[in-house]
Amino acid sequence: MARKSPKAPEIISKKGASRKIVSVAETIHQDIVKKARKPSMKFPIRSLTNVKYDVKRGHFEILGKHITRTLSYNTVKGFAQSMRLLATTKNDLLDRDDIAGKREVYYNSKSWGECRFEQQPESDTLLDDIEAMLAINREQLGYIPEERGGEVCGPIVVIDRDPATGKDIRIDGTKLGTGAWSVPSRVEHLRFESKAKFLLAVETSSLFQRLVHHRYYEKAKCILVSMSGVPTRACRRFIRRVADDLNMPVLAFTDGDPYGYCNIYRTLKAGSGQAAHINRYFCVPTAQFLGVTPQDIIDYKLEDTTHPLEDVDIKRARDALKNDPFIKHHKEWQNALEQMLKMGVRIEQQAFAKYGLNFVLDTYLPEKLKKKNFLP
Repeated sequence: MARKSPKAPEIISKKGASRKIVSVAETIHQDIVKKARKPSMKFPIRSLTNVKYDVKRGHFEILGKHITRTLSYNTVKGFAQSMRLLATTKNDLLDRDDIAGKREVYYNSKSWGECRFEQQPESDTLLDDIEAMLAINREQLGYIPEERGGEVCGPIVVIDRDPATGKDIRIDGTKLGTGAWSVPSRVEHLRFESKAKFLLAVETSSLFQRLVHHRYYEKAKCILVSMSGVPTRACRRFIRRVADDLNMPVLAFTDGDPYGYCNIYRTLKAGSGQAAHINRYFCVPTAQFLGVTPQDIIDYKLEDTTHPLEDVDIKRARDALKNDPFIKHHKEWQNALEQMLKMGVRIEQQAFAKYGLNFVLDTYLPEKLKKKNFLP
């Protein structure tokens, strides 16, 4: 398992983020007052068509395509909303060291008069655009995600801090009773101690709970992380920080279907087109894919536990083979997807229960770890 991880760039400080917003405002002010021209703002296009797979860095990098929004009769409301959102971010969050959820931002705009948002998707989209324009994670701007950040268990000590006193709080991942520790929405202040051999990121909560219940982490000497589907930004950032700070190998274990491969794993390892402007912070380039692979169906004689590929599965696989820069770069993934399409089936992590409820932790995982024949 690879241990060398390219370091993510340093996270910008609150003062640095505040200065960036002031710079945007000053440029717009100069355009109006000094240059007597219509002000404009440039936003990177957030889609797979505007990214490349940077092999050296190991993640999707955004290209140079932008959309320019110039103040005009037709754009005055959107322009005003952008300025109000930037002002709220600086004055109410960064300068006051406060936080807000996306839903709160939407309702806060109801005090903005005619430039209020009518629906939350409007404010959500604009916040994502501003994040891309500033090239600063929205968590660093003070915005917290609504979704959970993932769960962690095993031989790791997470050093958090008491928000009231600033004193360290040590959280031992092996002393959590029958549960697990929930990753917070922001993880930059956390520190870690661990002698684990690797981190295992698991797609489904049910399998994660089985591994925790049987304390699999003691046998394998690994940190367990539940992704619960496509991992949240907080979950990905947590895994990336552990990988960087502890030089920790990362393995992913998902269902054997196009969603598990091209959405869950690909997002963890290389990022996404929508978030290409911040992939360098959230993806884990050193991650490797343990399973479940199409070949596992044959090797473990699981043909009677599979499900036929649905139309959406076939479309997702074919689109990835044709358009996904990450899949197009790795022949191993092309072969896996083509094998799956030829077999016409998908398989879930729980399929190993055919041989007993604990076959996955007693046999499958140990054998896969011993062979080390992981997909990139």
